[in-house]
Amino acid sequence: MALFGAALGVLFKRPLIVLAASVGVGFAVYPHLLTPPAVSLAVDRRLSERDPAPGETVTVTVTVTNEGESWLPDLRLIDGVPAMLTVVDGTARHTATLRPGASTTFSYTVAAEHGAHRFRPLTAIARDVSGEHEVETEVEAVDEIECLRSPSEPPVDGATDLYPGRVLTDESGAGVEFDHTREYHPGDARSRIDWRQLAKTGSLATLEFRQERSVSVTVCVDARADAYRGQPGDPHAVSHGVAAARELLESVWDLGERAGVTTLGGPDCWLPPGRGSDHADRARHLLLTHPSLSPRPPNEDQARADGGTDTDPFDRLRTRLDGNAQLFLLTPLTDDEIVGFTLAQAARGQSVTVVSPDVTGEDSPGERLATVERRNRIDRLHRGGVRVVDWDPANRLHKSVAAARERWQR
Repeated sequence: MALFGAALGVLFKRPLIVLAASVGVGFAVYPHLLTPPAVSLAVDRRLSERDPAPGETVTVTVTVTNEGESWLPDLRLIDGVPAMLTVVDGTARHTATLRPGASTTFSYTVAAEHGAHRFRPLTAIARDVSGEHEVETEVEAVDEIECLRSPSEPPVDGATDLYPGRVLTDESGAGVEFDHTREYHPGDARSRIDWRQLAKTGSLATLEFRQERSVSVTVCVDARADAYRGQPGDPHAVSHGVAAARELLESVWDLGERAGVTTLGGPDCWLPPGRGSDHADRARHLLLTHPSLSPRPPNEDQARADGGTDTDPFDRLRTRLDGNAQLFLLTPLTDDEIVGFTLAQAARGQSVTVVSPDVTGEDSPGERLATVERRNRIDRLHRGGVRVVDWDPANRLHKSVAAARERWQR
């Protein structure tokens, strides 16, 4: 249009029209003379509390510095708030103009939810003066909010390895916790003879202690599409499962025992049981970043592209389970298939403990029906001899584990 106006000005010999048209031509050509801005940013994120209690607020302060040599006249920033946390004050978005070496700071407040929440990369959108060129980039700044408390004792049962460890069993023998005395048998170790009884009665007796053995645990999170259930506005069952998996793993490692992690459904996720700081770091990284444990439920096309539907998830899990390892299965028990798999593993001699976050409700007939179905599935597991921790995510996991352990010991 500017060139057309200039042509008319020349044709009719009107200098003012030519001058006005040249301004329009300048505006049209100017953006094409510029290059996209070079973006080089550094992010420093500060948290007022890294280990808050559920419901406690955490203030997040973000400082972004322009480490490049280009002036950024229009910079728009979006911080990577964890998917399961809600901003309750302020905003995670910010705009600024940054010269080389300059910094800008903004803050907001989130409400802590139960679990381990890792911040996603900060998204930066930079535009040039004309607005023609736009560059979008992500800047990684690893930060995490842990709203966790490990159970005082992991819910392991008497099925343990044959190697010495720190987990008490129901078997008697050498150990540190006294169990009972028995009649002396030739060949019993001198250190286990009850010398006090010999001095009193003149008869020999042997001391029996509760044996301590090592334990191997596989923590499995039900990450199938059906497991992404929850009340509106609250974390879903997979998020609760990830938080519980982290707590259970930490409690097993606190004993110096071996633990690994895997998923039921989704892309392949598998870390065999082990111990040590490097192994623990790999497990924590899997729980925070693996696509099968995404905060968003997978759709069918995505699951097929990731290879999640090529093999039956139960068959894949079954082939990886070690008969000597205990299985902690974290599932909301949304279908009968997971119950059948659990009972079949228990029938094969596998030690299985189900930790089930209760994400059902009572607001509608459908929710009440889901509550009844879940209760019936728990009853089926109880009748099949499977230990179940019925966990209300509104309470700490260690309380539900302690209550369940009292029922198991009756």
